Amino acid sequence: MSDTDWAGWQQSWDRQQEWYMPDREERFRVMLDMVEALVGPKPRVLDLACGTGSITDRLLQRFPDAVSTGVDLDPALLAIARGTFEGDERVAFVTADLKDPEWTRELPYDTYDAVLTATALHWLHSGPLTALYGQVAGLVREGGVFMNADHMIDTATPRINAAERAQRHARMDREKAAGVLDWAEWWALAAKDPALAEPTARRFEIYGEHADGDMPSAGWHADTLRAAGFGEARPVWCSPSDTLLLAVK
Repeated sequence: MSDTDWAGWQQSWDRQQEWYMPDREERFRVMLDMVEALVGPKPRVLDLACGTGSITDRLLQRFPDAVSTGVDLDPALLAIARGTFEGDERVAFVTADLKDPEWTRELPYDTYDAVLTATALHWLHSGPLTALYGQVAGLVREGGVFMNADHMIDTATPRINAAERAQRHARMDREKAAGVLDWAEWWALAAKDPALAEPTARRFEIYGEHADGDMPSAGWHADTLRAAGFGEARPVWCSPSDTLLLAVK
């Protein structure tokens, strides 16, 4: 595994994700802007449902004195994350199931300045997500922040939603015809890599093809976070399809 091109896998994952979200880097920029604005340039961060460590990568590029704990259950994406950050003492990774009531016991710290997540929690239904938000509220220090960048669908705007979806899928179809890898094709490549074949097989045993979670509105997320113990919560960035929601303890 020491010969595996982990940086190449990171870049490949980024390109695949950008097919779905061409403004992905913009949301990361705003996320880190708000981290700096509210908790400063040396944060202790929990990268929640971290995947390959995309948030951690951008966090440390911008804030070299930050520390990050990545937590996820996906063995393949965690293999890429661990390979990428091997030897970096600022970073630790924890394998844990966010639906397990005891998952926080595995973390190296009791509290964090910021808990950050992107394009992950839509895998959860509203009930488990509500429970998770309660746990997150217990991890964020007073004055600290939680941010979730994800699909947040407002069912009160069906015509807008349909138009946005049609335009987004038309763009994706054009880019797919030009050779962009989609989710399934990326995972098919991972399954053929000697370092990722076994963890990829295990991740499909855990998750199947894709989880069937909920995508409630930004208003639901804000209300649920306030009920969990955050003092303020609102969107700080949005695209036609996605929202970055910020909550302050």
